[in-house]
Amino acid sequence: MDILSSLTDPITFQLLIAAILGSLLGLEREIARKDPSLRTFMLICLGSCTFAILSSHVAVFANAGPTELYGRSDPGRIAAQVVVGIGFLGAGSIFRSRDRIMGLTTAALMWVAASIGMAVGFERTDVALKATIIALLFMVILNGLHALIARLSSDTDQA
Repeated sequence: MDILSSLTDPITFQLLIAAILGSLLGLEREIARKDPSLRTFMLICLGSCTFAILSSHVAVFANAGPTELYGRSDPGRIAAQVVVGIGFLGAGSIFRSRDRIMGLTTAALMWVAASIGMAVGFERTDVALKATIIALLFMVILNGLHALIARLSSDTDQA
């Protein structure tokens, strides 16, 4: 396969869209000075997109052959394992100290990144774009609200 045809291939386009959307989520974490950020979220989104594409293709291939040889393939099986795997990965980003829990938002955003990647992989880029926009919009708005509440709380503590 030559380079030009691989760049115009629909699968390459899906993978690039997933990488871009994941990077946007990572950029929000980067701006908020939180880890993990750009590369991690891009990789989560890209990886889950890859699994979704493979899941779809395996289901088509297996379901095209004789049932007695391949059985019936369900594209949701791989997707379900991605959800579990991301949950495990996200759990590793959560830390608890004496008075607070850190990393829960990052873990939740990792889960959202995986769902966005899977949406692209299952050819639902419209859903992926909407989810990315909504996630970014609310992350920015709620970060601002969180800062305002913290400021008001510290003002009342000093009074």
